[in-house]
Amino acid sequence: MTKIRTESLLHELNAEYKSTHTCLQRIPETLFEYKPHPKSMTMGYLALLVAEIPLWIKHMVNDGEIDFVTFKHASPKTNAELVAHFEDNVKAAKEALQATTDEALESSFTLKANGQVLYTSKKITDIGITINHWVHHRGQLTVYMRLNDIHVPSIYGPSADDKNFTVPA
Repeated sequence: MTKIRTESLLHELNAEYKSTHTCLQRIPETLFEYKPHPKSMTMGYLALLVAEIPLWIKHMVNDGEIDFVTFKHASPKTNAELVAHFEDNVKAAKEALQATTDEALESSFTLKANGQVLYTSKKITDIGITINHWVHHRGQLTVYMRLNDIHVPSIYGPSADDKNFTVPA
């Protein structure tokens, strides 16, 4: 019963937690309907996606499938509700990963759309992809933040909003 890869995923989840939490804390509900372009999603939906992606990990580990059409989304109306939802989802993801093994993550995960199978792969593969997907959407969220003069936190290094940091010419 090995946990080397499982522990690696937990480490990665933990490493992305703080900056994601900080980003979500800074999203005011007054900007939930903001869209930088007609084809873009609203800031509120994007923030919800960033808050919910860790919940996908729980479902991947415990259920072995997600149907993105029937997946039940939360409807936070305030920033506090959004952040609380994120906290609950990260906790659920961590608990699921802590309770599983590398061997169990070799089993199948299936992504569906209204019951129709889109693809099936190993859980271990898709959990890594899901964490990357989460980071991608957090990156989008930081662009929305910048466009609205919301201070972008340090993520992998200083942000242009950090004191005493100047953007190189």
